[in-house]
Amino acid sequence: MGDWLSGRYTRVMAISAASSPVAPDPFADPLAWIDGAATGLRDELVALSNQNAGSFHPAGVDATADRLLALLAPLGATIERIALSGYASTGDRGERSLRPIGQAVRLRKRPDAPLQVFLGGHLDTVFGPSHPFQTARWIDDDHLNGPGVADLKGGLLVMALALGALERSPHRDRIGWEVLMNPDEEIGSTGSAALLAEAAGRNHFGLIFEPAYPDGGLASARKGSGNFDLVIEGRAAHAGRNPEDGRNAIALAAELALALHRLNGQRDGVTINLGYSHGGGALNIVPERAVLKFNVRTSIADDQCWLEEQLDLLLTRANDRDGFTVSRFGGFTRPPKLVSAGTARLQALLADCGRAQGLALQFRPTGGCCDGNNLAAAGLANVDNLGVVGGDIHSDREWMRWSSLAERAQLSARLLLGLADGSRSWG
Repeated sequence: MGDWLSGRYTRVMAISAASSPVAPDPFADPLAWIDGAATGLRDELVALSNQNAGSFHPAGVDATADRLLALLAPLGATIERIALSGYASTGDRGERSLRPIGQAVRLRKRPDAPLQVFLGGHLDTVFGPSHPFQTARWIDDDHLNGPGVADLKGGLLVMALALGALERSPHRDRIGWEVLMNPDEEIGSTGSAALLAEAAGRNHFGLIFEPAYPDGGLASARKGSGNFDLVIEGRAAHAGRNPEDGRNAIALAAELALALHRLNGQRDGVTINLGYSHGGGALNIVPERAVLKFNVRTSIADDQCWLEEQLDLLLTRANDRDGFTVSRFGGFTRPPKLVSAGTARLQALLADCGRAQGLALQFRPTGGCCDGNNLAAAGLANVDNLGVVGGDIHSDREWMRWSSLAERAQLSARLLLGLADGSRSWG
């Protein structure tokens, strides 16, 4: 798998030199190399997609990391594999446990260079081993459907190509870089959050390779996110002989669910999605336990305080009811990502790189969140969906535009190459 980095360069450069444009692109040769190298990754992306990497399938996540490390080995970076604590989860009977996750992978090169750049992407997908969506297929010559092709295995190949181009620059020693591939982004990055915060403290800016919008646009501001679990404990009783002695946990869970749902629309930018509920068993027993799980999205930091207050009020009232106990787990894991001055500067540099490439990049806010939120919260300017162009992520319709692999790698490479040779600057 390492041949893609070295075997095509001379031939592609020769073609580029033979057809020099009137106004030469200073990066024509490394960008042409990306075109050739991307062609060699067509089968590799299919193989990566076919390797299941569900967040709770650590063996599959680690196997995905193995393939990518083999691919990145010719870059000559130092490599660390980092074991992370498991994911704290609430089971259907309210029990708490740590679910195992895969390892994080960190690569670093030239940590003493004057400009330090963070590049990141996640190894995991939302499709576990039992999900029916397991295999990639070509829709046509330029569109691939498959688990993780856009989110985010295609993006990891974009990152690899951009770094491969940088490492061919005679000015590469001016830039040091750090790559983090984490195994738990799709479940909130709770295990890898500390690694992201550490990276934010030693880099000047960050590039994250989440998928671009289907029209090629990029994200600006992002909403924050939190995941919450409620365990409702009531009291079992016979449904016919003495139902009055029971306390129906499902009924209280339904009341809480409705109250939470009604918070939607009460504060601009805050949404609550009731995502999972479980409870009960035999129909002649008053159910003594129920579990309710929900996600919250917020636009500004004050939204979190407001939601916490509303939730505290609901749970206080519920716990005051005779015979019931409601326990709460989870919380906010990603603050809202606002566009800082540094992020705006990075967006402007990328927009300029896009114009040089014939791309009119548009930045617009999104309700989705990612590791870019974590980096921004730790003070690191970043743009976080520099991966392939794709859509219908988190569904079995997920797709990517194949030609965007080289296109988006060239976009990030232009930025890195320009910063390396001094034609662009990071103030």
